[in-house]
Amino acid sequence: MRHFGHISPTAREGLFFREPSTFTADSPARMLSVALGATLYSPATRPSLADDVLKQAARGVVSMVLCLEDSIDDAEVTDAEANLIRQFAALAARDAASGNAARSPEDATGTAGAVDADVPLLFIRVREPAQITDLVRRLGDSVRMLSGFVLPKFTEDRGRQFLEALAEAETACGRRLFAMPVLESPELLHLETRGEILQGIARSVEKHRDRVLALRLGVTDFCSAYGLRRAPDMTAYDVHIVASVIADVVNVLGRADGTGFTITGPVWEYFRRQERMFKPQLRRSPFLEGRAEELRTALIEHDLDGLLREIELDRTNGLLGKTCIHPSHVAPVHALSVVSHEEFTDAQDILSPERGGGGVLRSAYTNKMNEVKPHRAWAERTLQRAEVFGVAKEDVGFVDLLAAGLTN
Repeated sequence: MRHFGHISPTAREGLFFREPSTFTADSPARMLSVALGATLYSPATRPSLADDVLKQAARGVVSMVLCLEDSIDDAEVTDAEANLIRQFAALAARDAASGNAARSPEDATGTAGAVDADVPLLFIRVREPAQITDLVRRLGDSVRMLSGFVLPKFTEDRGRQFLEALAEAETACGRRLFAMPVLESPELLHLETRGEILQGIARSVEKHRDRVLALRLGVTDFCSAYGLRRAPDMTAYDVHIVASVIADVVNVLGRADGTGFTITGPVWEYFRRQERMFKPQLRRSPFLEGRAEELRTALIEHDLDGLLREIELDRTNGLLGKTCIHPSHVAPVHALSVVSHEEFTDAQDILSPERGGGGVLRSAYTNKMNEVKPHRAWAERTLQRAEVFGVAKEDVGFVDLLAAGLTN
């Protein structure tokens, strides 16, 4: 699979200075943690879940979470588990029939609705540790379609049980399974317990570093602890009590010194409102003139201004990728994840071997100064993102990438 793999090779060639690399579920964890992109959540109760997964894959989704936790009623868990077993079996059968395992990425046609669309990285969000070993056993051979588990309300004590169950399940099925802990407990939000909880989480994930693909932030749970719900115009960073938690999580768990983990951006809640409080930015953009109607619909009808601001703030604050609960949010996340030609040029200059001793140099775009030592970690992360999301051509911007991403 690859980002923007659902569009034609000709379209990609017109957009990218360097095209996104291909990857599989067996690629190195470092690459996959960056490649997650917009991780789309879906309730595990959906009767057409296998079809939904392939449909979203054909639209550019590369990672999905099938949820047994907060998105379904407590009384639905047993039926949802049984549904997951059936749907994974169906996906495995279709994957085998289409020959995806042997098919090279270059053979993909990018046709909308193609039955041989690459299956995304699939994760199951469980409620309790025992579900991990039970589901892996029940999945049987179709466990090969599973990339791992999302672990809710993760703390040191609770997390240890989840991670031990995951290690047991790996041994039982003989394949690598990743963990994506969700940091969302009230104890992490509360100021008097935050430091202790963060240190405990750090100890847990460090012990199982090879299994922890990324850490996810449960901002909706943070808000609920104080009876808050942000409007679409507002970002998570406008809710100061939430922003302070994000800052502390990145401070402890997102360091660029080799000890940190990929931390993904929080969900931007999707709902329509009858009256906007702030002036819409994209609705008035001249760049929309002549663009595809689907692009106009996504930006105008769904009021994605707040999402776009939040994605930019995510990256500014050290987060990568994003939890998504509506398919219309995926394309903007991916479009804004592509590395610009200017960023790529700066990063390459900073990491040039002849600059190993440090110093300051003027950027190739002549609009800034690049300090080699202070900007090295940024440059390394930028090139990692460029590997999986590609580098846009010099004259290609966000709107072009978003329009292409919405082609299907």
